[in-house]
Amino acid sequence: MFSKVLSIGLFGMETFVVEVEADIGGGLPKFDVVGLPDTAVSESRERVRSAMKNSGYDFPMSKIVINLSPADVKKGGSVFDLPVLVSLLEATRQLKADISDKAFIGELSLNGDVRRVNGVLPMVIKAQQAGIKEIFIPFSNSAEGAVVRDITVYPVKTVNELLDHLNGVTNIKPVCAEDYREYEQKANLPDFADVKGQYEAKRALEIAAAGGHNLIMIGPPGSGKSMLAKRLPSILPDMTFEESLETTKIYSVAGALPEKISLIKAKPFRSPHHTVSPAGLTGGGTIPKPGEISLAHNGVLFLDELPEFSRQSMEAMRQPIEDGKITIARVAATFSYPCSIMLVCAMNPCPCGFYGHPKRACTCPKGAAARYLSKVSGPLLDRLDIHIEVPPVEFMELSGSQKAEPSSEIKKRVNAARLIQQERFKGTDITCNAKMDSASTKKYCILTDVASQMLKNAFDSLGLSARAYDKVLRVARTIADLDSSEIIDAPHIAEAVGYRSLDRKFWQR
Repeated sequence: MFSKVLSIGLFGMETFVVEVEADIGGGLPKFDVVGLPDTAVSESRERVRSAMKNSGYDFPMSKIVINLSPADVKKGGSVFDLPVLVSLLEATRQLKADISDKAFIGELSLNGDVRRVNGVLPMVIKAQQAGIKEIFIPFSNSAEGAVVRDITVYPVKTVNELLDHLNGVTNIKPVCAEDYREYEQKANLPDFADVKGQYEAKRALEIAAAGGHNLIMIGPPGSGKSMLAKRLPSILPDMTFEESLETTKIYSVAGALPEKISLIKAKPFRSPHHTVSPAGLTGGGTIPKPGEISLAHNGVLFLDELPEFSRQSMEAMRQPIEDGKITIARVAATFSYPCSIMLVCAMNPCPCGFYGHPKRACTCPKGAAARYLSKVSGPLLDRLDIHIEVPPVEFMELSGSQKAEPSSEIKKRVNAARLIQQERFKGTDITCNAKMDSASTKKYCILTDVASQMLKNAFDSLGLSARAYDKVLRVARTIADLDSSEIIDAPHIAEAVGYRSLDRKFWQR
């Protein structure tokens, strides 16, 4: 007896249609799973056996062979439990429904419950693209499955509920995106109105948000670096549907998507501890899952106390933040995850934190501050567009009762600048000024003669690299956009150069 059931496999971010074939023949009772299964797939034999018996169905006492096709692609996870069970039921004629245009994904418990699995959203998208009409997913994954249109998605709680639906006894209600509107994230972000003083730092963050630029803040403890960084998402442009879908896919694959949330609509803000490993940042495992840098895709990755991160962790980010994707090589395959992020870093100027403080003396031994700052390599620093000093706040600013400018007002200017950039880069893959390549930088960063001479003088005096030169131009382009200026003038260059000189101030001591 033979049967074939469709399912969807997941390999990194890549999905593919899997044909789950069951053959039941004569011979001594045996249950084999072939088609490059990993340990979790091989263990499905025991879960399927118990789930069938505990759901009231007969498990065949014969030689059973389950083939997962294509057989030359590695299969991982517990996602194939449900299709294996359905294929056995069809092969033993305990299920007589037509399931040729249906796909099944889900893990089974021993009592027949269908449990949550990772990666349901990209799997459902693949099923829709493959022309599959109906797909059955775990009930706990209902929200993410509801996002996809032009395919009927059924949430399943138990094996018996699924079989009753397929046999026409009862009907399972398909999921709909409208059912999850009430669970959408509420915008409850910290506001810049609560930040006293720090006008230069807030201006730098506004420019960073307007152009998607990476940024580093240097200042003593308690000056407000972390507080400022945590308020950055409140002024970032809203995510487009495509950005939300791509970010949600990453969280789905990582198993980090909150229950009852169909789409991630708020810009991610990830702040890993400085003890995080390189694999924790970039992704790791035999079949690597997304790391922190990918979970921050289309959002912000905040690294507080940057020099405390290991050298390997910091250097692992150099290529991803430049390319917008992270590639992880394994023996089985090479995996790529998107990581188009804003990298925001904060650090003290020395181990005690008070080097250069106007009122407190630095207690570090001689040379300790230079050694501390040298933990951040020049190549990584080169990839940070904006460097800003965050000084301690004065008493009069802290004790004042006047509210600062709210995030909503800053966001209006950011959105206006981003709208200019959208028109500028229409028809290209560039989304903001920070993502321009060298050719685009040359094309769109038109300088006046005075601005050009000023940039030349800064380049010679500061010893900027070619990458830093491009960064200055892109930041100046964003400053000009905030001024609604098509041409980059001297004040725009002057401000942009000011955001590159901070590293020279500290590193040349």
